[in-house]
Amino acid sequence: MSKLQTPFRYDFVGSFLRPEKLKQARADFEAGNINKEQLTAVENDCIRGLVAKLKEIGYHVITDGEFRRATWHLDFMWGFAGVEHKKTVEGNQTFDAEAAMIDDTFMTGKISVKNHPFVEHFKFLKQFEDENTVAKQTIPSPCQFYAFFTGAETLDKTLEIYDTEEAFAKDVVKAYSEFVQEIYVAGCRNLQFDDCVWGGMVDAKMAVALTGRTGQRLEDYKKLLLELNNQVVAQAPEDLVINTHVCRGNYHSTFFSSGAYDSVADLLFGEENVNAYYLEYDDKRSGGFAPLAKVSGDKKVVLGLITTKTPELEDKEKVIARIHEAAKYVPLDRLYLSPQCGFASCEIGNKLTEEEQWAKLKLVKEIADEVWSDR
Repeated sequence: MSKLQTPFRYDFVGSFLRPEKLKQARADFEAGNINKEQLTAVENDCIRGLVAKLKEIGYHVITDGEFRRATWHLDFMWGFAGVEHKKTVEGNQTFDAEAAMIDDTFMTGKISVKNHPFVEHFKFLKQFEDENTVAKQTIPSPCQFYAFFTGAETLDKTLEIYDTEEAFAKDVVKAYSEFVQEIYVAGCRNLQFDDCVWGGMVDAKMAVALTGRTGQRLEDYKKLLLELNNQVVAQAPEDLVINTHVCRGNYHSTFFSSGAYDSVADLLFGEENVNAYYLEYDDKRSGGFAPLAKVSGDKKVVLGLITTKTPELEDKEKVIARIHEAAKYVPLDRLYLSPQCGFASCEIGNKLTEEEQWAKLKLVKEIADEVWSDR
């Protein structure tokens, strides 16, 4: 088993553009032209190719690119008893005026988890670990799951199933902790909580609209979200590295929210008990680096200074200058570099080619090798 730990000086969030043959296979499966085994065979082949490419360009972390998923978060939820989904008709969440055509997802009963499909997915990936690479698993954070079913438009339905929000929160922690134990037994030692909740909370108006809460109720809700994540971390095995990625939305090169980290820094950076933060910093929507001063202890920060939303390569010297600017708030030896988000948070992917995707990752490595050459 690989002993390597994330993050690495040059790193990435998790998802990658789906190869055309994978898109075709999924369409053929949905049309009934191929069976599940045939689809899985194509997925396996594409994942092998992805891992080989990551190793070829010198990366030390591997993922399955989320190639078996339609979305970064909902597929994980579908693995829980009590959660169902169906094809959307009009789309749901709006990303910068573009409706996301992702499945409508809803609760039908109390949640629990056993034999989650992601565990078997991880086992396939883990076989490709070697002395230079380690596999990481990405999942939506516990508070992401909780917020999805307790927001302004979903809370009433949840309270038809659970007597109280507290009872639902307890089941979320229980189910997540059971999943963490399952995937740990499968050999996972690097887990990443992907989290758009904090990415929404940075926008004061959006925080109210999403949660249906204001004033002290909203502040108490934020503290509960933090507590849910921390409870799952506390119950995890000690040698399991848990990081988090904070996102403001990434659908077809669009975004969901805007705002600096200032308003959430005390809770998110000061009190969330993760090993590292993968943070969006690819444009002005994310604000400045000053909130990083709130990062407590010896926690690490992965600066998402390279964008996955557009194909143009960033100016290397400008990126290096921004890294040193961030080092005013977090020491350079606790800073790392990556793109701001995945290349395909949903299977539609962002608006760039696979060749342009790899050019972005090569640039990340080139910059990191220069900045941390003596480390």
